[in-house]
Amino acid sequence: MGRVLGWMTVVMLCCTAGAAVAEEVGDARLVEAQAAFDEAAKLKDAGSYPEALARAEHALALREAALGSTHPDFASCLHQVGDLYRRQGDLARAEPLLRRALAIREAALGENHPAVASSLNNLAILATAQGLYDRAEPLFQRALAIQEAIPDNNLLLASALNNLANLYSDKGLYDRAEPLLQRALALYEAAPGDNSHLVASALNNLAGLYLQQGLYDRAEPLYQRELTLQEESLGKNHPDVAYALNNLASLYLQQGSYGRAELLLQRALAIREAALGKNHPDLADSLNNLADLYINQGAYDRAGPLTQRALAIHEALFGEKHPGVADALRIQARLHMMQGLYGRAEPLFQRSLAISEAVFGKNHPNLELSLHDFALLRLAQHRLPEALPLFTRALAISEQRLRQETLGFSEARLALFLQQLRTTEQLLYSLVREHPRDARVRRLALGAVLLRKGRSIEETARISRSLYQRMGAEERDRLERLRGLRTQLATLWLAGPGSLTPADYQQRLDALASEGDALEADLAKRSAPLRARTRLPPPAEIVGQVAASLPRDGALVELIAYVDSPLGPQRGTPHSRRQGQLRYLALVLFPDTSTRALDLGPAAPIDLAATRLRDELARRDARFQTSAQALYRLAFRPLLPLLGNTRRLFISPDGQLGLVPFASLHDGHHFLLDSFDFTYLTSGRDLLPRLQDTPPSSSVFVLADPDFHASSRKLPVASSGNAPTLAGHSGPTGSFSSTPHADLAATPWASLPGTRQEAESIQRLLPQTQLLLGTEATKERLFHLPTPGVLHLATHGFFLEDAPVPEGYRGVVKFGALGEEARAPRPSDPLLRSGLILAGAPPRGPDDAPDAASPPPDSAPVTALELAGLNLWGTQLVVLSACDTGRGDVKLGQGVFGLRRAFVVAGAETVVMSLWKVNDETTRTLMEAYYRNLLAGLGRSTALREAMRSLRLTQAHPHYWAPFISVGSDAPLRALASPSQRTPDGTPARGR
Repeated sequence: MGRVLGWMTVVMLCCTAGAAVAEEVGDARLVEAQAAFDEAAKLKDAGSYPEALARAEHALALREAALGSTHPDFASCLHQVGDLYRRQGDLARAEPLLRRALAIREAALGENHPAVASSLNNLAILATAQGLYDRAEPLFQRALAIQEAIPDNNLLLASALNNLANLYSDKGLYDRAEPLLQRALALYEAAPGDNSHLVASALNNLAGLYLQQGLYDRAEPLYQRELTLQEESLGKNHPDVAYALNNLASLYLQQGSYGRAELLLQRALAIREAALGKNHPDLADSLNNLADLYINQGAYDRAGPLTQRALAIHEALFGEKHPGVADALRIQARLHMMQGLYGRAEPLFQRSLAISEAVFGKNHPNLELSLHDFALLRLAQHRLPEALPLFTRALAISEQRLRQETLGFSEARLALFLQQLRTTEQLLYSLVREHPRDARVRRLALGAVLLRKGRSIEETARISRSLYQRMGAEERDRLERLRGLRTQLATLWLAGPGSLTPADYQQRLDALASEGDALEADLAKRSAPLRARTRLPPPAEIVGQVAASLPRDGALVELIAYVDSPLGPQRGTPHSRRQGQLRYLALVLFPDTSTRALDLGPAAPIDLAATRLRDELARRDARFQTSAQALYRLAFRPLLPLLGNTRRLFISPDGQLGLVPFASLHDGHHFLLDSFDFTYLTSGRDLLPRLQDTPPSSSVFVLADPDFHASSRKLPVASSGNAPTLAGHSGPTGSFSSTPHADLAATPWASLPGTRQEAESIQRLLPQTQLLLGTEATKERLFHLPTPGVLHLATHGFFLEDAPVPEGYRGVVKFGALGEEARAPRPSDPLLRSGLILAGAPPRGPDDAPDAASPPPDSAPVTALELAGLNLWGTQLVVLSACDTGRGDVKLGQGVFGLRRAFVVAGAETVVMSLWKVNDETTRTLMEAYYRNLLAGLGRSTALREAMRSLRLTQAHPHYWAPFISVGSDAPLRALASPSQRTPDGTPARGR
């Protein structure tokens, strides 16, 4: 909850004006009134509201007697008294006083006077406390407009910004609230004098905004700084210190840090009871939070009296239809539910929900938690038909939040927000496990997975598309700046600290990442209007629309890794001790919208089988049959009864299943390659028709066989240990140096003659193909290509791992041979830890990093983070004919973070990639067959399947024929440019 700032305006305006009147008139009553007014202000600052009210009412009586009931200074006293009643929770007494003060001020001072803004502000605060948001917003906006028009008005303007932002935050309009709060904080910090208390309040509000979005890492330091400032400026027992303690405890409560939260909540409660009396709304908030903590810990006997007391306070102060009453009822109902007292819990949940709907409307974010808890009660009562509509509404509200609140989020921030929503999402998957035969349950869960799985890549790609398709000069400049920052970050991380201290080096990395994140968020906001017009289908429609996009002979198989938790309360088992288990769930969708579901069991044995199979397939001499059959039995054979005769599968894997080719699974007689046609998707949502803002490009570019020796400069390395072995060389004796870039530079990159032959074979099949070979296969050329229809990259890849690379393979550098303390910090962004090696000389160290505004340098390594900035909107196919290009960090529910993600974000319709180190010669053979099949009109996945079958005739081990998978569209390639369609300079015409 945000702190409103209404009192400061009253004090600043009234103290000086009242003192002047008292001095001018010479009336002893006015002098006494001014003294009482000032004393009331000091008592308020000390949190002594009853004593402050007594002095303020005395000042009011004196001024009315001396000045009459229409004087502005009398209005100031009315305002002061009304504000103190509001602070003590007596809203019924506060409102008429504040309205009367506003009317007097408007009549005496005009409608645009700062004192009028103060009255408007406090009336809006009052309306907010009553839950009347629609009444509050125009009052806040009018107050802000008045303050904006006053020059040199930083403190009062900041107060107005702060209060309007808090209203937006309460309404779930976080993208509107954040810039206002940031501006208010900056104004407070820049203002002269000691404004610690005001800065603390602004910090609290910004932290609260982040807390509501699940951005705990951002919220915690702000809350801690606020607490320090409040204690230093107000003392340790002020009500505002209790406010800071309560909010920091709320953060710890959400994180499950119950011990830390309890200490803070108990201290806040003690302060509020001493300072505010026994019937204050802030005291009720402390009681509710402490009760919630005890419920989670299973201390039900301690929670009960607290919930009853909190509810009584709210009802006494606000009546029976206030949001505070609704929240207290929900917590009390939750207590009864956890105790197994379902009959007591039900009417409380119903009443809480009815109040919230009346105050906020039926689709407000504040209802999501109530709907979720009420649905859990219905499940505990074995009333599934009544629980499902509640779950459906909760999902729709959370999806509305996701679409509305995240339009201006960077990718990193969006990922955190999605993680916050993950808990309730996973509950639906647990519901399917318990009710797999219920079609309504299956459809609800499938709707959730179609909306949420891979959502971060979807939104990031939509930002990219919107910018590239509708980009003005300013957006273009900012996008280039972002690309430059990503190159700087990649170069600095790869280069290592050099002469910098570890602390300075990390600071530079953090600064670049932070600046890039801010630019991402800015570009997201700029693209928001266009993205808002091209939104995903609503939850109620997405299953039907995806089903309609399936071919008649196909089926979608969504594999979901999720934490399965008990659906209902477990008597005697507090929430804090309930253990979940990671499991796999399969949901199948057919073109007629029918669905099937199956619990595949615990994830641990499936993940182990997947990892073993991938490791064995990566070794050409390994025996793989046992592992291939084991994974088949665990993860695929159980699906056969669900699939019936369907053999064309669009499979969206999750977890470790995203890193194995299903074609290599073996049923004891045959590989699945022989009987199933697999197309891999990030999400079944990928089947929806793709927006064709840009016609598909028809050009073909192949970058292959980079020259790693013409201009290479190797960085010095130490003289002991084992160097990474890559691409046909068992490297010289040496050691990993202390930086990733030094590892890359010290690697004896072998030429890949097979990739040159591969490129020339593609050109023979597609004569219009433009080849970038040898010294032309550079990062600079890649980043300056016109959008290709087909982009084929045949070179070395790199990905953080420790396994050696066999001779004759397109290698992957391995990092981490020394302890972590000897290396550059491992970046949190996995897109920095994977990439491609191109021709050219890398910079020597951090001092050689390019200027952020300059184009990418001609350097050897190019990270996935940088590749995500390519413009591939219009690119039909990207082929990554290199090692481990399909590998990356697995993030449950959001896919594999690495090269595959980078090219999807950049706009490629289909990406073909490898899951282990590939042999140079057999890869060339496979790729030649693949392109022949594409030219014959086969779909992009089907063409790969037939190429794999062809290679298997001469190479029986799946190590050779199974490493590549196709992710994305399976449609045949649309017409590519013929030689007659070349431009005057001989290059293929662009398909735009």
